[in-house]
Amino acid sequence: MTQQSTNNDLAVEALDRIARHEKECAERWMEALVELRSLKKATDAHAARWERLAWLVIATTMGAIATVVNSLIL
Repeated sequence: MTQQSTNNDLAVEALDRIARHEKECAERWMEALVELRSLKKATDAHAARWERLAWLVIATTMGAIATVVNSLIL
């Protein structure tokens, strides 16, 4: 076996290992993207729920203030 063929074998092996590593990283990245998308959906749903609650609190507070002001005027 010559030095040239050994170097070529090492280079091919290194490229194979890099390719396997890239494939594994791509699979992990896809899994992370799926998780991020599901977290975004959950966060959007929670945000909508909190927004409705905030409007309810604001409307109730404004109604209470209007009632107090109305009772003070009359």
